[in-house]
Amino acid sequence: MRDYPYDSIMAARVLGQGYAYLLTAMEHRGESLGLAPSTLVDIGVHTIILDTVAYAELCDKYNSGHFLHHVPKVEFKNDGSVMKTAHRIAADGWEVDLSLWTDAAECGPCHPGNDSH
Repeated sequence: MRDYPYDSIMAARVLGQGYAYLLTAMEHRGESLGLAPSTLVDIGVHTIILDTVAYAELCDKYNSGHFLHHVPKVEFKNDGSVMKTAHRIAADGWEVDLSLWTDAAECGPCHPGNDSH
């Protein structure tokens, strides 16, 4: 809410999807799935990772101590990988807010063969 014109409900939606994305990427570390967030979900992801202490603790707890690195603006993708990611997140049991998953972000995908966001 500090950095974007979101009310508390929208901010919670964006952050929630950011966590679902990151935790799914961590769960599938090393699988080279080419996961990619939408532009709105990517805002949540960036908000989460900028709190580096909390993010490092998240990686420690849910990624076997491995840090999930951020590699910004790898390549803009509009090849269906965003929706594929949303479906992977849903398959892993997370609730997906589909209205936040409508486009590709300039961040991502996780590099095939490289564990990063």
